[in-house]
Amino acid sequence: MRIVGIDTSSATASVALLEDGQLIAERCHPGSIAGDVAGLAGFKSNHAAVLIPLIESAVRQARVSLPEVSGIAVAIGPGSFTGLRIGLSTVKGLAYGWGIPVVGVSTLLAQAARVGEFDGVICALLDARKHEVYVALFRKSKRGLTRLTEDLLVPAEDVIGQMRSRIGSMPCLFIGDGARRYEKLLLDALGVKARLCAEDSASSCAAAVARLGMERFRNSESDELGTLVPVYLRPSEAEAKRSYVTDGKFAAKATLTKIPP
Repeated sequence: MRIVGIDTSSATASVALLEDGQLIAERCHPGSIAGDVAGLAGFKSNHAAVLIPLIESAVRQARVSLPEVSGIAVAIGPGSFTGLRIGLSTVKGLAYGWGIPVVGVSTLLAQAARVGEFDGVICALLDARKHEVYVALFRKSKRGLTRLTEDLLVPAEDVIGQMRSRIGSMPCLFIGDGARRYEKLLLDALGVKARLCAEDSASSCAAAVARLGMERFRNSESDELGTLVPVYLRPSEAEAKRSYVTDGKFAAKATLTKIPP
């Protein structure tokens, strides 16, 4: 079984190809993700321009062609609105063109799945800007990865208070660009319990997406292309502006769901 994993939900686009569970090709753009916390300037043009070449390079490295691929797994968010749209629309075009089944994978779940051996709580944290983060908690042990919360959008400071009551004496590993963005806040609040995953020690998000997708394909699961949509967790800027015009006032900020104690 050959599975292509694709992630365009952050400032780094990545593509990976697994064959029978083994990573045989992996491509990222830019090659290093250092410095992507400051913002996503040029995000649209970069991802739109590089995604197809990344896919072509990965399958060429693996010495296969797209018609020989068993399925495509794609990160569907939360994350960059533009990046998610580019990734999903590209995947749908390839799937329709070549008749390839597709599954959507939570970006935060894929971030947590990037972690290798670890016993404790994993906090997948992505910078949502506006002093907010996309977050989900997972319990990692030898038995595997267990989800503790749904994917949420919360103020960055709210993560700290909830983490104190969640982790107890267990260490907590933070992964994702939100962890780098709020590194000082996390370390100051949680001390030695907080650990930040070194990006060069983990696989790409696309590789994790491919592994999670492979599990679903092995269970004969796939998603309906017509109903598969990105997970944003908040309205886009355009939607907010339309709401302002329609209501004749500033739209009330969407209520943020906090991690339950």
